[in-house]
Order: sequence, then structure tokens, then C-alpha cells
Amino acid sequence: MPVRLLAAALLAVALPAVAIPGAAEAESIGRGSDRAAHYCANCHGADGRSQQEGIPSLAGQQAEFVTLQMILFREGIRQVPAMNQFAQGLTDRDIEDLAAYYASLRPGPPDDRGPRDAALFERGRVLSARMNCGVCHLPDYRGRNQVPRLTGQREEFLARTMAEYRDGLRSGADPQMNGAVAGVADADLAALAHYLAQLE
Repeated sequence: MPVRLLAAALLAVALPAVAIPGAAEAESIGRGSDRAAHYCANCHGADGRSQQEGIPSLAGQQAEFVTLQMILFREGIRQVPAMNQFAQGLTDRDIEDLAAYYASLRPGPPDDRGPRDAALFERGRVLSARMNCGVCHLPDYRGRNQVPRLTGQREEFLARTMAEYRDGLRSGADPQMNGAVAGVADADLAALAHYLAQLE
């Protein structure tokens, strides 16, 4: 065997395999998928699109946002008893795997989404523009980094969440949402929720 071929063969045996770009992400998504199937799908939907009232859809959600929320649950900073209990046993990698999995799913509305109310939709559109919701959540409301996706989310979940921010019942790493919805009437929150939930 020529010396060059022998050297190449020895190097191939001696050096560890080089990860193919994206392979680590695919492994993370796979681990997250397995965990989600066992623990999350019953409430958040098999495809990440919740079919249960009051339970958020996670398909297509920002990975950084899911990671942050899970850490807040695990550390007891955000109080949702079912989620606090579940998050207690999760490692940082477990959380990152779940976040990667849900971020990889195609977002979409729940199967039980109601029809669009043209007047309510328009009222929500005007309010969202006036309140500058698209500055943080981006103009198409897909979110970014630790700012969540809002499009296609469950309508009643959005309305309740905004009311909790307004009423000081929900805390997070950033108090901006508390200020953004301060003093907003329930009817306006309902219009915002309808508008956002109807977008795709």
C-alpha cells in the first residue's frame, strides 16, 4: 500500500467522526420528539397544535421562548402547577431538546378554531398597530428569540394570557408585556386575541 494511502487510512481510524452540519440539531429534535410524545402531547397536541381550551399550541414556537418558559417553570418563577411539576425533573438539555422539537414543527391553527369575525378582526388589527405589537413580535407576529409566536395560537389562551399580564398575575423575565397591556379593556383584548388567532 502506498505510504500516502496508509497514512490516510490511519488518520481515518484515529480521528473521531466529524459531525455533519445539522446532525446535532436533528438528534436534539429526535430526543425532544420522544419526550414530547410521552409527556406533552396529551395537552399540547400530537403535532404541537393544542386541541384543548386554554392550553397553548407549541408548533413553530420560538425555541428560545420555549426554553425560557420551561426554565421559569422549573425554577418556580412562573406558576402553573402542572408545568411546575413536570419541569422539576428536566435537565437543561431536556429543555433544549423539547424547544428544538417544537420549533421544528409546522405551525397552524387548532382544528376547532372558529370562523373569522370581520369586524372583530379589523378592530384587533387596528389595536395591534396602535399598540405596536409588531415591534417585538415582528410585523407578521411569528416572534423571535424569546418573544413568542402569536399567529395561529388558541384565541382564548391569548385573551387570558394578555389579561394575566394586564392584571399582574403573570410574570416573566421581561415586564414589557405587563406595561404593554396595562389598562386595556377586556373587549379590546378579545379583539386582539381574535385577530392574532386568525392569522397564519
